[in-house]
Amino acid sequence: MASNQDERLEQAPALPDGDDLEQLIDDYSHLAPPAQGELLRGHVLSVTPSEVIVDFGYKSEGIVPVGQFTHSDGSVHVKPGDEIDVMVERHAQTVDGYIVLSHERALRVRAWDNLEKAFRDGLIVSGRVLRRTKGGLGVDVGVEAFLPASHIDIKPVHDLEALVGKDIPVKILKLNRRRGNVVVSRRHAVEEEQHARRHATLEALEEGATAAGVVKNLTDYGAFVDLGGIDGLLHVSDMSYGRVNHPSELVAEGDQITVKILKLDREKGRISLGVKQLSPDPWESVVERYPGGGRVIGRVVSIADYGAFVELEPGVEGLIHVSEMTWSRRMKHPTKVVRVGDTVEAVVLDVKTKDRRISLGIKQLEADPWTTVADRYSIGSVVEGRVRKLTDFGAFIEIEEGIDGLVHISDLSWTKRVKHPSEILKKGQMAQAVILQIDPNNRRLSLGIKQLEPDAWETFFHNHQPGDVVRGKVTRAASFGVFVELAPGVEGLCHNSEIVSPPDRGRDDPPLPLEREYEFKVIKMNESEKRIGLSMRAAADDEEKTRLEEYQRQAAAATLTIEEVMNLKGRESR
Repeated sequence: MASNQDERLEQAPALPDGDDLEQLIDDYSHLAPPAQGELLRGHVLSVTPSEVIVDFGYKSEGIVPVGQFTHSDGSVHVKPGDEIDVMVERHAQTVDGYIVLSHERALRVRAWDNLEKAFRDGLIVSGRVLRRTKGGLGVDVGVEAFLPASHIDIKPVHDLEALVGKDIPVKILKLNRRRGNVVVSRRHAVEEEQHARRHATLEALEEGATAAGVVKNLTDYGAFVDLGGIDGLLHVSDMSYGRVNHPSELVAEGDQITVKILKLDREKGRISLGVKQLSPDPWESVVERYPGGGRVIGRVVSIADYGAFVELEPGVEGLIHVSEMTWSRRMKHPTKVVRVGDTVEAVVLDVKTKDRRISLGIKQLEADPWTTVADRYSIGSVVEGRVRKLTDFGAFIEIEEGIDGLVHISDLSWTKRVKHPSEILKKGQMAQAVILQIDPNNRRLSLGIKQLEPDAWETFFHNHQPGDVVRGKVTRAASFGVFVELAPGVEGLCHNSEIVSPPDRGRDDPPLPLEREYEFKVIKMNESEKRIGLSMRAAADDEEKTRLEEYQRQAAAATLTIEEVMNLKGRESR
């Protein structure tokens, strides 16, 4: 009996083991009934007016109500061959041998699974804005989520209705599957995308390379250019070699431009850009184009107190200093000669390539009047001009355009003690003067006003000598004597020892009354020092001597009567 059983066991097929067993289970797994609520993947076999037939890998096929695939306009968005998610309806019965499935429930479960993974991994998901809600927007991310207004964008968005119906990237802020609550942020998604683009752009950029960008916004000092997720600054000074008053003169927001990377700081994320560096620097060959002494034509682009800037070509400007505008020294401001926008001709005076400076002159277009001043004027000639400037040491008189002469304070008057030129002259008045000296090399012209009249001292010394008796008026008194005006501007000194004081002189009175005239004898003369010594006593002695001599002469001639002789003696006693 036992031997029969052993024989039957030996004849029975052997059971598979290991990998063969797992393969066998997989081959027949579709024959097992599906579990209710199980999420499955299937292929659409056919679509009827009421149902969609689905092969989901089991013994029986499944059906899904066609309404789960129907749009609001009645169209069906599924066709045979499409792969879809389905789920076995819980407690569902088979219908005509088909298992009832749900596509909507499958999508909901799949959506939650995807949202949980995205939330867990910090992934960005796509959503469609459904409607505007209180405090934000409703967004379809598989399930309806809430997008707060503060998380819609980096900048505040005022028109929320404009986003309805649009697909937007979002990140999940909060998720509660049990309560069906999802909160998302578009702002976080945008920031993350910008950061990724910024990082990628920074890695791709190199100093000295060129890049394409879009002008994002303008400021007074430059333009910010979007290079693809990161902004670079195009400073106004790097826009053009020419003068640019404001960036809006060259670019506008939204313009696509090519720039050069001048400086790149990856750590700080700062990029300096340039446009003018894409072209050759005009200053590199400026010496060849504008040699010294050459004449140029340009446009006045700016005026300062010290001169005018002239644009010779874009990026190349020259300065006409105020001192180079006219040979006259009376020029106060460049606007007296040029205005912004004027086209002017000038002479190149100096070129400094390293300093990027060109000195220009206008007055050099005409001959320097000082080169011919000696031919046009002679020493001793009388000229007339306007008083241009007064100083402590004299007055400057402009006798012609560009030619000023100095009247030193000592040459204003022969006789008057002048402390300041304003005592004789006023600024702006016309005055005559005599040319005393001409020095063209040093651009100096010496003038004199007192030389228009004879020197009163010189005349007095020419017409008088020691011993002469003169008549003069006492003008002022000093402790050592009195000063006597002998002629306009000519004074002599009569020392106390040479004064005959009147008998009625008071104790505090001057030796002689002021403004009274007396006769004096000249006892000293020094022409070089302009000093004259006088003696009242000597003049009186001479007068007495003269009278006695006259008395003796008449007595000797016996021409006097006794009465006349007595009268003469009476006068002598007095």
